[in-house]
Amino acid sequence: MVEATQLTLTVLDELGLTSYLKTSGGKGIHIVVPLTPKASWDDVKEFSQAIVKHMAKLLPDRFSAVSGPKNRIGRIFIDYLRNSQGATTICAYSARTREGLPVSVPIFREEVVELKGANTWNIHNLHERLTELGSDDPWNGYQKTKQTITKEMRERIGLIKRTR
Repeated sequence: MVEATQLTLTVLDELGLTSYLKTSGGKGIHIVVPLTPKASWDDVKEFSQAIVKHMAKLLPDRFSAVSGPKNRIGRIFIDYLRNSQGATTICAYSARTREGLPVSVPIFREEVVELKGANTWNIHNLHERLTELGSDDPWNGYQKTKQTITKEMRERIGLIKRTR
């Protein structure tokens, strides 16, 4: 999961998209890419799916672009389906209804390599995380992030043909 997160972040960086991370409180890491409301839900989902397909094409032994347990044996499915209108995801600092009541927690990029699991923090130890952070905020700048999906980005992941 760590490697998948790092590779996905690399693709997003190459596209010029600023992203933020949080644990899911379950099994995964959520990468949040704030977008200025310009593209439609369908356009964002199509773009997200194209990124997943691009990654699965580049590294087919590591990633699957198709959901479902039989399609990801030994591979990771990057869930672009969260980018649909009406789809939900756990909010940062929300507890999950799972054993131990794990909490989804924002993290710094540098913390990914040290992360022991996406359910590291729970309602019993979250206060330790918050004390450790102090005034540091892994999502500092999130509210001010202004970005849109550009034609060049669509071209770079093969969503549309290059016009140059």
